[in-house]
Amino acid sequence: MPDGFCVYSPCTEKMASSSSYNSPCAACKFLRRKCMPGCIFAPYFPPEEPQKFANVHKIFGASNVTKLLNELPPHQREDAVNSLAYEAEARVRDPVYGCVGAISFLQRQVQRLQKELDAANSDLIHYACSEITTALPAPPGPSSIQSMAPRQRPIDHYDRIGMGNEGGYYEAPAIPTPYNLPWNDNPSGENNAAGGGSNM
Repeated sequence: MPDGFCVYSPCTEKMASSSSYNSPCAACKFLRRKCMPGCIFAPYFPPEEPQKFANVHKIFGASNVTKLLNELPPHQREDAVNSLAYEAEARVRDPVYGCVGAISFLQRQVQRLQKELDAANSDLIHYACSEITTALPAPPGPSSIQSMAPRQRPIDHYDRIGMGNEGGYYEAPAIPTPYNLPWNDNPSGENNAAGGGSNM
């Protein structure tokens, strides 16, 4: 077989695929060690994300991360690695504040947006109140109140009778009659005050 001549075979393809499949994780590749089947870093630091482990190792250290993952249950390890990676990336960008600086920035932004929302709600309430005020009718003036007051009926003669004297008694007016009353013995009307007193 001449040199440089390669013969294709399924065995060579299987070996190439197995070697690519068994590539070390980003942690073992960064630490330059052999990645074992039970490597604790392999599920969380894939080979295509080398910077993720580089940041975590720079800030926390590989031994501390190994100890932390061994102490956690398996269902919490992924969240812990994501938190470590976020904190490490923030610390690399801002060595002084880290993720605290990002949190403070977001808190200031939330406060600013809350103030804008409160101002918008206040303007909306003011606009709604002004609309209600313009829709209501105007209050009546003095002339309207006088026109709405009930008119007083003039006091006639019978009202004066009903008002009575100071003692609470009233005197009925003399009503002229075209005939003589039966208890009047003097048809000519000559009965005086004395005669009337004698009848009593």
